[in-house]
Amino acid sequence: MNKILFFVLLSFVLLMWLKEDSIDLGSGVLAPNEPLQEKISMQKSFAFKKYTITPLANFKVKAKVLSRENYTSGREAELSPTDLALGWGRMSDKTVTQEVDIWQSGRWFRWKTQKLPIPKREIERHSANMHMLPKDEHVAQALKKVRKGDIVVIKGYLVKVDARDGWHWISSLSRSDTGNGACEVVFLEEISVENYAP
Repeated sequence: MNKILFFVLLSFVLLMWLKEDSIDLGSGVLAPNEPLQEKISMQKSFAFKKYTITPLANFKVKAKVLSRENYTSGREAELSPTDLALGWGRMSDKTVTQEVDIWQSGRWFRWKTQKLPIPKREIERHSANMHMLPKDEHVAQALKKVRKGDIVVIKGYLVKVDARDGWHWISSLSRSDTGNGACEVVFLEEISVENYAP
């Protein structure tokens, strides 16, 4: 009886370990286009949870998920449970990204490589860490299903977030910046997975 229980538990552990949390779509540029961004001239703020959201730009991107990280602690997690590190252009090509170690921590997207597969500046300009603020539970559930390796289409706004006590969180409006303040803060209205050739 103990042997049977042992093998049942072992099988369960193996199944959990093998559970698909990433996908491999093969080589090739799977998201060739730059993100689309359009400045909003008449900024109309709105209440969201305990905060005030001010849209700064309309935003849409089709990109490869290079990494994802979930957060449950910290003030930002009230708004953004997940960060997605996204790549487009040659940063959506497996032959490039397999040469780059990519990870996230502390709301940062980090990378390193022994040998640059493409120029450093191209990596910086064609990948970004994006803080996802789902607009409702339906969008939040869709975000939870996104895996590393997926090709996603994201629609929403780049935003500024303000709290009554003076705290704020503001999106980068450039894909060419790096370091502190370079992440996009995305009020996420739609997210879909499109795992097929462009």
